[in-house]
Formats: sequence, C-alpha cells, structure tokens
Amino acid sequence: MSAVIAVRVPKKLKEELQELNMDFADDVRECLERKVKTEKLKRVMKEIDTFRIELGKKTGTTESSADIIREDRDHGH
Repeated sequence: MSAVIAVRVPKKLKEELQELNMDFADDVRECLERKVKTEKLKRVMKEIDTFRIELGKKTGTTESSADIIREDRDHGH
C-alpha cells in the first residue's frame, strides 16, 4: 500500500524539473527512505549511548565501547 505526500516547491524549480523531463518521484522517495534510515539509526545510537552511560554509572566504567575494545586489542587480548 502506498500513500501520497504533497510537497510545495517554488514554481521556478517545478518548471526546471519539467524542462529537464526529470522523474523526480523516485529521487524524492529514495531521499525520504535514506532520511528515515538515518533518523532511526540516530535514535538507536542515542539509546545505546544512554544505556552505556547508565551501565557505566552502575559498573564504574566511563569509557566508550570503542575505547574498551581498543585497549583490549592493544594489550593483545
């Protein structure tokens, strides 16, 4: 199932798109899909960061996961 989203653009831009005979619907769709993925990833990363901070408070670890892994690798573990 699909839905329609209307976007208001300047008249000049619409004319340019028509002159270039561009099928911009696919481009807009792809852009929106990328934006949604990016925003979801940002939210997940924020949740992970919040969880890491809370876990750090309980365990006394304040380093990021990357720092802990790097330190472990540096010491040959």
